[in-house]
Amino acid sequence: MKLNIQNETSHLKAVILGTAKSNGPTPKLEEAYDPKSAEHIKAGTYPLEADMILEMEAVAEVFRKYDVTVYRPDIIANCNQIFSRDIGFVINDIFVKANILPNREEELDAIQYIIDKIDPKKVIRPPEEAHIEGGDVIVWNDYIFIGTYRGKDYADYIVARTNMEGVDFIAHTFPNKIVKSFDLRKSQTNAMDNALHLDCCFQPIGTDKAILHKNGFLVEKEYEWLVNFFGKDNIFEITKEEMYNMNSNVFSISEDVIISEKNFTRLNTWLREKGFTVEEVPYAEIAKQEGLLRCSTLPLIRD
Repeated sequence: MKLNIQNETSHLKAVILGTAKSNGPTPKLEEAYDPKSAEHIKAGTYPLEADMILEMEAVAEVFRKYDVTVYRPDIIANCNQIFSRDIGFVINDIFVKANILPNREEELDAIQYIIDKIDPKKVIRPPEEAHIEGGDVIVWNDYIFIGTYRGKDYADYIVARTNMEGVDFIAHTFPNKIVKSFDLRKSQTNAMDNALHLDCCFQPIGTDKAILHKNGFLVEKEYEWLVNFFGKDNIFEITKEEMYNMNSNVFSISEDVIISEKNFTRLNTWLREKGFTVEEVPYAEIAKQEGLLRCSTLPLIRD
């Protein structure tokens, strides 16, 4: 398989879509990876496997409609394998195995049969000290945008997934790209104040537009750089509540077709006004785990 990812929106040909099958029981509170999951564990509203399977099948159906080749992970009993974006990502024709939380390593094993289809010289793994997850990596033509957390207390935050060693690794590995990092706001306890990954507060769409949430960024100048880069008129600024509900975490099948959650009324209206075709799916249950459509997809080939 010859990989090709130059940006987030070119015509999608092949993708890994996670799976909710054999997702396991509701985690204990101390097992939660993020504040939103913890919130729903406490409230007794953590999503049910059957509901999440239906939501993911709705996305698979949209992919079939657009003739996208869809790969799914091998099923691991009682393991959450929904968020395939965390475990790997593609830049150009290179598959990068992410250095993820250690107890999620088996999720990578479950997609090894797909990785085996790729030229081994095109599969790389960062060194152990370089932490990086796919949700923090946004490929945009000449640029690679990377979310990080630069605080000295990085090691204390389970919600901090990409460190500066990870940013440096990407910059050294892809010297022809302009790598820009963004310091993200993190909270272990308040999902309203936690940008788990860069795609939780920013995502490019179309050819020149973006969805953005100012409060996700710790450094205002870095947020302003993105506003200037895309142009104020091309940006859909989401509210704190919309970020909490994962409005920036839609997924582009092409430059003019976007899969979005059906409850994102304000965003979906704006997208249609801008000429996008919006394929609406139910994904509100999966959103309870602080991830949405981009988080559960790992694109392999775009035209």
